[in-house]
Amino acid sequence: MLDALHYTGYVLTSFGVLFLLLGALGILRMPDVYNRMQAGTKATTLGAVGTIMGVGLINPEWFLKTLIISLFILLSNPISSHALARGSYRIGIKMWQKKDIDAYKKAVQESEEKEEAA
Repeated sequence: MLDALHYTGYVLTSFGVLFLLLGALGILRMPDVYNRMQAGTKATTLGAVGTIMGVGLINPEWFLKTLIISLFILLSNPISSHALARGSYRIGIKMWQKKDIDAYKKAVQESEEKEEAA
């Protein structure tokens, strides 16, 4: 007989799979590398953590291992996404044509102006 912990694990795993699917669709549908990276990072991080923690609740003897894996994913995905986005920007990959705002370029220019003034 299944108890509430198993049902919670199945629901959490289902939500995780749904977010992984939405992240994959976001990667396919977004117009440029920066938007794709956001969809790939945010949704798939939540999806992977949900799926892995759901498995940990379904099999309680694996819970500690799934918790450690989830913490590693929560720490490493944002860092790797930031590094990829910054590298893409630095080598000159352009943003989507309809996007005119480049906040990073503006911040760098302001920083350089402050350094020159000092």
